[in-house]
Amino acid sequence: MNKTRLFKKSLLAVTISLATQQAMAAGFQLNAQSATGLGRAFAGDAVIADNAAVMSRNPAAMALFDKMELSLGFEAIMTDIKVKNATYTSVANPSGVNADYNDAGGTSIAPNIHLIVPVNEQFAWGVNAYSNFGTRTDFGSNYAGGEYGGETEILSANFGVSGSYRVNDQWSIGAGLDLIYGQGTLKRSASQGLCGVLTNAGRSCDVVDIDKADGFGVGFNVGTVYELDENNRFGLSYRYSPTITAKDGDKEVKLPLPDMAEFSGYHRIDNTAFAVHYSVQYIGWSAFDKLEFKNQSIDVKPYEWKDGWHYSIGGTYFLNRDWTLRAGYMYDTSAQDKITSISVPDSDRQWLSAGFTYQIDDKSNFDFGFTYLMGKDVEVNEQTKNPFFGAPGQPEYLSSISGTTKADAILVGLQYSRSF
Repeated sequence: MNKTRLFKKSLLAVTISLATQQAMAAGFQLNAQSATGLGRAFAGDAVIADNAAVMSRNPAAMALFDKMELSLGFEAIMTDIKVKNATYTSVANPSGVNADYNDAGGTSIAPNIHLIVPVNEQFAWGVNAYSNFGTRTDFGSNYAGGEYGGETEILSANFGVSGSYRVNDQWSIGAGLDLIYGQGTLKRSASQGLCGVLTNAGRSCDVVDIDKADGFGVGFNVGTVYELDENNRFGLSYRYSPTITAKDGDKEVKLPLPDMAEFSGYHRIDNTAFAVHYSVQYIGWSAFDKLEFKNQSIDVKPYEWKDGWHYSIGGTYFLNRDWTLRAGYMYDTSAQDKITSISVPDSDRQWLSAGFTYQIDDKSNFDFGFTYLMGKDVEVNEQTKNPFFGAPGQPEYLSSISGTTKADAILVGLQYSRSF
């Protein structure tokens, strides 16, 4: 193989690896299990048990129900992603061009359904379907730094079955199995300068075009609830998430998902219409130390994420028989560490949440939740290394991009719940 052909193959491999890394960075945790939880920033959600959606956070909380419960709804996630003060350079344009972008976000819909069936005073079982991970960014086909932007979409669906057992008046335990389906779309086109290099080598300017690569994995979850009395209780849960092997034709990539652990408390203040609740959640994002590939030009790509934490606190006000009001605040830490990304920006985030429940009748109610999520400005610098750096006339990088990213979002949830 001559040097020109080897150079083009190496260029393609490096760019595909970078793009795939950014696609995996799109796998942010989605708190999309219920509109009720959304309205309080998910504070206390592993133990409050005001509808069947609690089983998605803690299977042991199913023991708190004495009737069959059904909850179904959806969450709309509207992201606002901006890149500012950005400059893109390449071997074809070393002086650089403007790479700002005003709206790489979009709107995604995440549905959910949960069913809890008590068998007797000790046992209950349940099934549910919802999403724990997913996001989407689209920089369009004409973005200046095409190999750093493009289109990235990650979707996941969690299908679960769980059981709970009441040990005594204070303690309950639970466990469940999760079948997780993951699907991803990844499209990248080289910038104009690199496109010329690829075209001269007889290659397409579409550096990578993966459409709906998918796969399954199996996980599990366990939990416990301790009740001091009817107004005070604590919940603790742990969720093991698998590594999903996603395939698109003969291409294959192993995508590790993070484990999660959560501690929650709920306290209704005596002789009042108020309750306070809180949660601390750990998300094991450090599982993303590398991606492993099969039938591609590169075998392993490191990218070094760090573990994340959610800290949330909220309040509920039982206004009257028909209306319940709630609000909450969450501080959510970033998963990205030293390696940052233009295409999938991440930062520490703050959640400001509010919501309500309207009691339709004695057996059914309607929930609404709203969150405004605020991210921070993050300085980003990315480069694509030149595999022939050191040879005469070869620069260290094929291309680079630098700028500031900011990602905000609005989340809206609607839900219907009924007891039987």
